Amino acid sequence: MADKSVAIVGAAQIDTFKTTDRSPVGLAALAAKRAVEEAGLQMSDIDAVFSSSSYYAMPTLTMAEYLGLSPNVVDSTSTGGCSFVQHLGHAVAMINQGLCEVALIVYGSTQRTDAGKLVSMAEQSVYEQQYGLIHPVGAFGMIAHRHMKEFGTTSEQLAQYAVSAREWALLNPEAPYPTPLTVDEVLSSGIVASPLHKLDCCLVTDGAGAIVVTSGARARSLKQKPVWVLGTGEAQNHRNISQMPDFTSTRASVSAKRAFEQAGVGIADIDTAHVYDAFTISLLILMEDLGFCAKGEGGSFVENGRLAPGGELSLNPNGGGLSFSHPGMLSMFLMIEAVAQLRGTAGARQHDGAKLSLVHGMGMTLASHATAILGNEEPS
Repeated sequence: MADKSVAIVGAAQIDTFKTTDRSPVGLAALAAKRAVEEAGLQMSDIDAVFSSSSYYAMPTLTMAEYLGLSPNVVDSTSTGGCSFVQHLGHAVAMINQGLCEVALIVYGSTQRTDAGKLVSMAEQSVYEQQYGLIHPVGAFGMIAHRHMKEFGTTSEQLAQYAVSAREWALLNPEAPYPTPLTVDEVLSSGIVASPLHKLDCCLVTDGAGAIVVTSGARARSLKQKPVWVLGTGEAQNHRNISQMPDFTSTRASVSAKRAFEQAGVGIADIDTAHVYDAFTISLLILMEDLGFCAKGEGGSFVENGRLAPGGELSLNPNGGGLSFSHPGMLSMFLMIEAVAQLRGTAGARQHDGAKLSLVHGMGMTLASHATAILGNEEPS
């Protein structure tokens, strides 16, 4: 049987809070250079480029030109924040088809530096924004109201997701706010889009990240211990929040099912979870749909420190988008943290003995989803 194993062999991030001296592509190029060097490769080894951007309409052309690459394969799939987990799945398929051997997945953003400037390439919704719905927080406010109505979820429970994220961030020397957070502070931080408060919302930061993916045969010869891609899945079902069939259920359940089936493992096997936390309510709903708790139980699931350091599940141990970094699209940084956990290099926030990690990205208003199961033991 042919070897179909694929692994992440390089990962690097630039989790700067704010930069004033680099463009988004320049920041991304620096992350790419570090990831390739970490893998023990040269830029000339890269024969596939995957990227998405809110700045560049043709991000793979822009990125490859900046890096001096002439790739055989490119992919600029853009479905919002989950794009890079999708890229990972696509890279696995292309490597297994023999279309490429060493793939670079890369992203850069100067979102915080560019505050107040119109930099997004995303189209405007003629059905929603002209009527006053602020994207994206307005949609997530509606989603939170619906979950509260159906399941009795409270603002205090949502706040605990932010508090848990901050507790993890206190173990991360790169996190920008090295101070504890309380439920009362979240609830007094001011309403942004009812019922969501300011501290129910992710940070706005600059940053860049890159990972290098290659075949198992190539990975075994490189200097880093491979992090194996065991399963991936993706799904979507709407673009505009007005077209979301059910405000409290998402297609994350579908993408996760596919990833778990490929990997041959279950939710109970997961050691660390890296789940897109643009808002406390989005994280709550994703935890339900991924299978960590039953539908409607996401509010009680966070209680009693279950998701904080020392709890039952290591969730977003770098602090996530709520307390570490969110440069517009988060899933790249979720993958990089999973790699650190599986390599055992995460320092004070390390989950002892981590063998399996789940990464889940979402795009837009819970519209698109991509899940990956990663492991540090070579698949048989």
